[in-house]
Parts: sequence; C-alpha cells; structure tokens
Amino acid sequence: MPHETVEQSMTPNEAWARLREGNLRFVNEETEHPNQDSARRQSLVNSQEPFAVIFGCSDSRLAAEIIFDVGLGDMFVVRTAGHVIDLASLGSLEFAVDLLNVPLIVILGHNSCGAVTGAIDAKNDGEMPKGFVRDLIEHIAPSVQAAERQGITDVNGTVIEHVKQTTDRLVELSTVIAKAIDEGRTAVAGVAYVLEDGQAQLVSSLGLDLD
Repeated sequence: MPHETVEQSMTPNEAWARLREGNLRFVNEETEHPNQDSARRQSLVNSQEPFAVIFGCSDSRLAAEIIFDVGLGDMFVVRTAGHVIDLASLGSLEFAVDLLNVPLIVILGHNSCGAVTGAIDAKNDGEMPKGFVRDLIEHIAPSVQAAERQGITDVNGTVIEHVKQTTDRLVELSTVIAKAIDEGRTAVAGVAYVLEDGQAQLVSSLGLDLD
C-alpha cells in the first residue's frame, strides 16, 4: 500500500451512484463483472485508487464486490462480525480516508444478522457467550437498547438501527473521518442488505447530497 495520499477523482455522491448502479445490476441479474481481468490486475501492481471503503459484516453471504458488481481495486474492504468497530477496523478506515482519499464509507449490515441476533438473545435471557464473542455482543448491545427505546425488538429492525448507530459512532470516535466529512472529502452511507433479493438499501447517511 502507498504511503502518500492518493489523488481521488470521484466525489462522494458519484461514488454512491456507482455502487447503487452496480447493486441494481446485481439484483436484476445484469452484472458486468468490471475490472476483473488480467489487464486490470497488472494496472494495480504499484498503486490503488478505490472509490469506496466498505465496513461490513463478515457474513459469507455479504461479498461486497459481488453485490455491488465491481472489481479489483474498486473497494477497500474492512469486515468484522456485526460490523463492530474496534481499534484495527477504525485504523483501517482512517487509512482509507486519509491516505487513499476514499470519498465514500459504506456501513454494510444485513437482515437476519447472527451477531445482532446474539446480542438480542443475550439481552433477553441474560446469558452472555464465552470467549471473545462476548466482546462482539457487548459492542452491539447499545444498538439493541437504542432500538428498544423506539419500540423495535425484531432482528431486522435492530439491524437497521445498528447500522445507524455504527454510522454515528464512527464519526464520534474518529476525528480524522469527522474532519473529512466536514470538508466534503468523504461521506458515510449506512446500508442494509436484503439476503432474499440482493438489494442494498440506504438507511442513513452523513455528507451525501441526496436531493
């Protein structure tokens, strides 16, 4: 990875439009599989210029390049179960924004999320999982509580609230990302993916001009 700031030619809105168009192709079974040939591979040997960073759940059904119909070098991807923010993921996101100058951060959750389900179950039965899975659940618990305050108790509704909470939490924790949003260099899109039909639905945003 380069250590100098990459010159980015795409705006946050243009980046979101490209992802939205790619997802529409995926949903309609019209995928183009761009930037996946040997020429593209060779062009990326010495540098990269991703136009989006995906901070998503690690679920195997949530392959970011596939559901947005993009290819090599298009997206910088960071994944943890339940898109839980930790120091490593936060540092990775700051790297993408500050050094790669990525104009869009996507928080990518999905329906029927096992990590969110685990956090709801722990809240309801009072039993926490063992090992470091407990750490995941503890990070998701505030989103479960925030959802309940709004009368939301189902998993899929809680997933959407968790995406929104993660979006806000990311900006609260990272002055680097908050500054980039204030300067218009990047934006955050909170997205909930639907496993059944493949749609990536925008549920929150910071810094995007959606008019």
